[in-house]
Amino acid sequence: MTKPLQYDSYIICGTPRTGSTMLCNLLAATGIAGDPDSFFMRDVDVVWASEWGLPKREGMTHQAYCAAYLKAAIASGKAQTGIFGLRLMRENLGDLGAMIDAVYPGLSDDKSRLQAAFGRTLCIHLLRGDKLAQAVSMVKAEQTGLWHIASDGKELERLAPPQPPRYDFDRIAAKLDRLTAYDTGWLNWFKAEDIAPLTIEYETLSTDPSQIINRIIQELGFDEDVHVSADPGVGRLSDETSREWVRRFRAELVQR
Repeated sequence: MTKPLQYDSYIICGTPRTGSTMLCNLLAATGIAGDPDSFFMRDVDVVWASEWGLPKREGMTHQAYCAAYLKAAIASGKAQTGIFGLRLMRENLGDLGAMIDAVYPGLSDDKSRLQAAFGRTLCIHLLRGDKLAQAVSMVKAEQTGLWHIASDGKELERLAPPQPPRYDFDRIAAKLDRLTAYDTGWLNWFKAEDIAPLTIEYETLSTDPSQIINRIIQELGFDEDVHVSADPGVGRLSDETSREWVRRFRAELVQR
């Protein structure tokens, strides 16, 4: 790297089942672009606070505790590189804004809050063009308890005991509506905050991750000759059952 970076941080603005775990892993694997994760899934995440060894909230003001949490999150998301990485779901945007507001009160908009906390920030809008496939993926993960597998098929993340997947039109429809609303929420927020995000689609990320990582690396301001051999690290859970659910849902939707 021979020139100053264009940004001090980046936020992966996503929704569930868009390949955000893959993208975080690939960016961390570059060794130059931080170690992004979901540090703000709620007001104060007790799991992260414990991992970082933060003091108990008792005896501290809310502002002091939020400042300590922000500082620890930034250090973790930088991973001793020059840039901070963060993954943020739309439903957690308010939690992040409230925490920053406690440390930097009086700012009038989220764009100013992000700049105060993280410096020059690139927003990466990670979306999935096929929203129905995204909804099916989420329903299957919730039902089976299996959220991520490795490239070789080994389980990486399981949140519940194994259960067989069961087709459920109403549940898929509800997820489809919610995921669509989340993406609309991001688009409305970008417009309201006058933010021009870098848009990344899951469909390209899952088929050509190297292209996506190099695109992000260059957007951040690294020299154009910095290239990354990207190994996804996680495998795709989509299978024939997923495809059958998509076909069945579309057929039933026409009949309703």
